[in-house]
Amino acid sequence: MKVAAIVGSIRKDSYNLKLAHFIQNRYKHHFQLDVLNIRELPFYDQDIETTPPQPVIDFKAKVSAADAVLWITPEYNSTIPGVMANAIDWLSRVDRVMIGKPSWIAGSSMGLLGSVKAQGHLRDILFSSGISSPLLPGNEVYIGLVHEKINEKGELTDEPTIKYLDLVVDNFVKWMEETFHIKQLKNQI
Repeated sequence: MKVAAIVGSIRKDSYNLKLAHFIQNRYKHHFQLDVLNIRELPFYDQDIETTPPQPVIDFKAKVSAADAVLWITPEYNSTIPGVMANAIDWLSRVDRVMIGKPSWIAGSSMGLLGSVKAQGHLRDILFSSGISSPLLPGNEVYIGLVHEKINEKGELTDEPTIKYLDLVVDNFVKWMEETFHIKQLKNQI
Protein backbone atom coordinates (compact mmCIF):
# COMPACT_ATOMS: atom_id res chain seq x y z
CA MET A 1 0.00 0.00 0.00
CA LYS A 2 1.26 3.48 -0.90
CA VAL A 3 0.52 6.40 1.42
CA ALA A 4 1.36 10.03 0.72
CA ALA A 5 2.18 12.11 3.79
CA ILE A 6 1.44 15.82 3.68
CA VAL A 7 3.10 17.62 6.57
CA GLY A 8 1.86 21.09 7.42
CA SER A 9 5.22 22.38 8.59
CA ILE A 10 8.07 23.13 6.22
CA ARG A 11 10.56 23.95 8.97
CA LYS A 12 13.71 21.81 8.71
CA ASP A 13 13.52 20.67 12.36
CA SER A 14 9.73 20.40 12.47
CA TYR A 15 8.40 17.99 15.08
CA ASN A 16 5.62 17.02 12.69
CA LEU A 17 8.15 16.23 9.97
CA LYS A 18 10.06 14.12 12.50
CA LEU A 19 6.78 12.35 13.31
CA ALA A 20 6.27 11.65 9.59
CA HIS A 21 9.74 10.13 9.32
CA PHE A 22 9.18 8.08 12.48
CA ILE A 23 5.96 6.67 10.97
CA GLN A 24 7.77 6.09 7.66
CA ASN A 25 10.49 4.03 9.36
CA ARG A 26 8.51 2.22 12.04
CA TYR A 27 5.69 1.05 9.79
CA LYS A 28 7.58 0.38 6.56
CA HIS A 29 6.38 -3.24 6.64
CA HIS A 30 2.75 -2.07 6.69
CA PHE A 31 2.89 0.54 3.91
CA GLN A 32 5.23 2.66 1.84
CA LEU A 33 5.06 6.25 3.11
CA ASP A 34 6.17 9.01 0.76
CA VAL A 35 6.68 12.29 2.65
CA LEU A 36 5.78 14.92 0.07
CA ASN A 37 7.50 18.28 -0.23
CA ILE A 38 4.99 21.14 -0.16
CA ARG A 39 7.66 23.83 0.22
CA GLU A 40 8.01 24.16 -3.57
CA LEU A 41 4.30 24.69 -4.23
CA PRO A 42 3.50 28.23 -5.38
CA PHE A 43 0.48 29.98 -3.93
CA TYR A 44 -2.69 28.61 -5.46
CA ASP A 45 -3.77 30.87 -8.33
CA GLN A 46 -6.90 30.25 -10.38
CA ASP A 47 -5.24 31.99 -13.34
CA ILE A 48 -2.79 29.09 -13.68
CA GLU A 49 -4.79 26.18 -12.28
CA THR A 50 -5.19 24.52 -15.70
CA THR A 51 -1.51 25.05 -16.60
CA PRO A 52 0.23 24.77 -13.23
CA PRO A 53 4.00 24.79 -12.74
CA GLN A 54 5.89 21.50 -12.53
CA PRO A 55 6.00 21.30 -8.69
CA VAL A 56 2.17 21.32 -8.65
CA ILE A 57 1.97 18.70 -11.41
CA ASP A 58 4.43 16.45 -9.56
CA PHE A 59 2.68 16.94 -6.20
CA LYS A 60 -0.75 16.12 -7.60
CA ALA A 61 0.62 13.08 -9.44
CA LYS A 62 2.10 11.68 -6.22
CA VAL A 63 -1.15 12.18 -4.33
CA SER A 64 -3.11 10.66 -7.20
CA ALA A 65 -0.84 7.58 -7.25
CA ALA A 66 -1.19 7.01 -3.50
CA ASP A 67 -3.78 4.67 -2.02
CA ALA A 68 -4.31 7.04 0.92
CA VAL A 69 -3.08 10.29 2.44
CA LEU A 70 -1.70 10.85 5.92
CA TRP A 71 -2.12 14.48 6.98
CA ILE A 72 0.26 15.55 9.76
CA THR A 73 -0.50 18.99 11.05
CA PRO A 74 0.84 21.36 13.64
CA GLU A 75 -1.46 24.05 14.97
CA TYR A 76 -0.93 27.67 13.97
CA ASN A 77 -3.34 30.22 15.45
CA SER A 78 -5.81 27.45 16.33
CA THR A 79 -5.99 26.09 12.78
CA ILE A 80 -3.95 24.41 10.04
CA PRO A 81 -0.88 26.18 8.63
CA GLY A 82 -1.19 28.24 5.47
CA VAL A 83 1.17 25.93 3.54
CA MET A 84 -1.16 23.01 4.21
CA ALA A 85 -4.22 25.04 3.16
CA ASN A 86 -2.36 26.00 -0.03
CA ALA A 87 -1.59 22.33 -0.80
CA ILE A 88 -5.25 21.47 -0.25
CA ASP A 89 -6.30 24.31 -2.56
CA TRP A 90 -4.20 22.81 -5.37
CA LEU A 91 -5.59 19.31 -4.71
CA SER A 92 -9.20 20.52 -4.73
CA ARG A 93 -9.14 22.09 -8.19
CA VAL A 94 -9.34 20.88 -11.81
CA ASP A 95 -8.70 17.10 -11.60
CA ARG A 96 -9.55 16.97 -7.87
CA VAL A 97 -7.26 14.04 -7.09
CA MET A 98 -8.48 13.67 -3.48
CA ILE A 99 -12.11 12.81 -4.27
CA GLY A 100 -12.78 9.46 -2.59
CA LYS A 101 -9.16 8.96 -1.52
CA PRO A 102 -8.97 7.73 2.10
CA SER A 103 -7.20 9.90 4.68
CA TRP A 104 -6.08 9.78 8.27
CA ILE A 105 -4.82 12.58 10.44
CA ALA A 106 -2.10 12.98 13.05
CA GLY A 107 -0.46 16.00 14.57
CA SER A 108 1.69 17.26 17.36
CA SER A 109 2.48 20.43 19.21
CA MET A 110 4.52 21.61 22.14
CA GLY A 111 1.27 22.46 23.91
CA LEU A 112 -0.88 20.00 25.84
CA LEU A 113 -3.59 19.51 23.20
CA GLY A 114 -1.39 18.32 20.34
CA SER A 115 -3.08 20.19 17.44
CA VAL A 116 -6.66 19.28 18.38
CA LYS A 117 -8.15 22.52 16.99
CA ALA A 118 -6.20 22.30 13.75
CA GLN A 119 -7.28 18.70 13.25
CA GLY A 120 -10.92 19.66 13.77
CA HIS A 121 -10.64 22.27 11.04
CA LEU A 122 -8.77 19.85 8.79
CA ARG A 123 -11.57 17.29 9.13
CA ASP A 124 -14.10 19.90 8.00
CA ILE A 125 -11.92 20.80 5.02
CA LEU A 126 -11.40 17.18 4.00
CA PHE A 127 -15.18 16.71 3.88
CA SER A 128 -15.61 19.71 1.54
CA SER A 129 -16.88 19.08 -1.97
CA GLY A 130 -13.53 19.67 -3.70
CA ILE A 131 -11.78 17.10 -1.51
CA SER A 132 -14.45 14.60 -0.33
CA SER A 133 -11.96 12.34 1.40
CA PRO A 134 -13.26 9.56 3.65
CA LEU A 135 -11.48 9.66 7.01
CA LEU A 136 -10.36 6.88 9.31
CA PRO A 137 -12.96 7.29 12.06
CA GLY A 138 -12.27 7.37 15.79
CA ASN A 139 -8.48 7.20 15.65
CA GLU A 140 -7.35 10.70 16.49
CA VAL A 141 -3.61 11.15 17.02
CA TYR A 142 -2.92 14.25 19.12
CA ILE A 143 0.63 14.30 20.43
CA GLY A 144 0.96 17.03 23.03
CA LEU A 145 4.26 18.08 24.62
CA VAL A 146 5.97 16.57 21.59
CA HIS A 147 9.30 18.23 22.43
CA GLU A 148 9.45 15.95 25.50
CA LYS A 149 8.60 12.82 23.47
CA ILE A 150 11.11 13.03 20.60
CA ASN A 151 14.83 12.57 21.14
CA GLU A 152 17.69 14.46 19.49
CA LYS A 153 17.73 11.89 16.65
CA GLY A 154 14.11 12.73 15.82
CA GLU A 155 12.76 9.45 17.17
CA LEU A 156 9.53 9.24 19.13
CA THR A 157 10.49 7.77 22.52
CA ASP A 158 7.33 7.98 24.64
CA GLU A 159 6.13 4.36 24.99
CA PRO A 160 2.42 5.09 25.61
CA THR A 161 2.37 7.33 22.52
CA ILE A 162 4.15 4.70 20.44
CA LYS A 163 1.74 1.96 21.60
CA TYR A 164 -1.23 4.15 20.73
CA LEU A 165 0.28 4.93 17.31
CA ASP A 166 0.79 1.17 16.77
CA LEU A 167 -2.93 0.65 17.46
CA VAL A 168 -3.97 3.46 15.09
CA VAL A 169 -1.73 2.14 12.32
CA ASP A 170 -3.23 -1.35 12.74
CA ASN A 171 -6.71 0.18 12.56
CA PHE A 172 -5.73 2.18 9.48
CA VAL A 173 -4.36 -0.89 7.68
CA LYS A 174 -7.51 -2.91 8.50
CA TRP A 175 -9.74 -0.04 7.38
CA MET A 176 -7.83 0.27 4.11
CA GLU A 177 -8.01 -3.48 3.49
CA GLU A 178 -11.77 -3.40 4.08
CA THR A 179 -12.19 -0.30 1.92
CA PHE A 180 -10.07 -1.80 -0.88
CA HIS A 181 -11.96 -5.10 -0.67
CA ILE A 182 -15.31 -3.29 -0.93
CA LYS A 183 -14.05 -1.33 -3.97
CA GLN A 184 -12.95 -4.57 -5.63
CA LEU A 185 -16.38 -6.09 -5.03
CA LYS A 186 -18.12 -3.04 -6.49
CA ASN A 187 -15.87 -3.15 -9.55
CA GLN A 188 -16.82 -6.81 -10.13
CA ILE A 189 -20.53 -6.01 -10.13
